[in-house]
Order: sequence, then C-alpha cells, then structure tokens
Amino acid sequence: MTNFAQQERQALCDVFLQVGPGAPTLCEGWATADLAAHLVIRERRPDAMPGALIPWFAGHTNNVLRATRDGSSWEDLVARVRSGPPAAMRLADEQINSVEYFVHHEDVRRAGATAWKPRSLDPAEEAALWGRLRLMGRVLARRAPTGLAVVAPGFGDATLKRGPAVVTLRGKPSELTLLVFGRGSHASIDYAGDELSVERLRHASFGL
Repeated sequence: MTNFAQQERQALCDVFLQVGPGAPTLCEGWATADLAAHLVIRERRPDAMPGALIPWFAGHTNNVLRATRDGSSWEDLVARVRSGPPAAMRLADEQINSVEYFVHHEDVRRAGATAWKPRSLDPAEEAALWGRLRLMGRVLARRAPTGLAVVAPGFGDATLKRGPAVVTLRGKPSELTLLVFGRGSHASIDYAGDELSVERLRHASFGL
C-alpha cells in the first residue's frame, strides 16, 4: 500500500481545485475554504486546536481559521494543504492523518453530488481503516443510544458499545468509518436490529 494519508491528501486537494472555495462539505457550517483552513491550522497551529473540542478556546480557534482562510488566495491555501505536515510530523503522517484525510475527502465528494457512489479502495487501505475503527470506535460511539456492533465482511467484526438492544451495522470499513465520524446519513451501510433501535441509531450523534 502506498502512503494512504498522502494519497487521500493529494486527491482531496485535486477536488478542492475542481469545486472551488465555496463548495459545500459535510462539515456543518463549513464550505471548502473553511475545511482547507482547518487542515492547515491542524498541522501548523497547534495553539488553535483546543478550541475544536473545548468551547472556552473556540473564539481563538475561529479567529485563526478565518485569518488562515482569508489571508491568501484559494490556490495558495490548497497548496499549503497539499505540501503536507511540517518535517517533525512526517514520520507520524500515516498514523495521524490517514483517517482525517479519508473522511474529509469524502466530506467534499459526497456533499456536492446528488448521486455519489462509494469509492473502491484498495483492500490494504480498507484494512488500515478497519484497524483504526477498532482502535477508536468505542470512543466515537460512546453516545450511541443502543448497543452497537459492526461487521465488515472479509475484515472482521467488533462490538463498539454494549447494551440490552443491539443494532448491527454491516458495510465496508470505509463506510463504517464515515458513520462513527458522524457521516452516517451519507454512508452506505446496512442496519439490523429492532425497528425502534435502528431508528434511534440513525439519528444518533457520533464522533468526538
């Protein structure tokens, strides 16, 4: 497998240039320019990242994001994303960024298409996403209103949350990854369980 994080980074930047800075994304309230700025500050402005999770710091994060978004041309902003992380982070690029860039690539692909289709990823890339899902899934699914099990044919199965009513999700690791990162309405997944539990899970909050 080639470097999955770099592959997704370059593909996302290609899509950025195709759709422009004002295109929709699956990140609520963000156009493509906001998403590109987020990716730049995520790797180059660690002082601005706590606000993504802690409301107390959100003002600073939003100020840095706006300054990054508006401080250069669209082409230059995309070029900063494309250039990759600083040298000190590059050894950890695959571990830190493979899921991040896969999800955000799909955030742009699927938001702007009325008839999107899942991509056919290399089996090694699906396996990498499955490994990350098993590692992070329990945290990302902690707010699920039911028990939750996932099945990825050819890769395995896992329990992400225990509970008296269990919904089983079946799909590719890539599609299951999108669900646990809060993109379930734009993921190709089969649900199995009692009708009420499935409906509750469809409207549940996932992610950090």
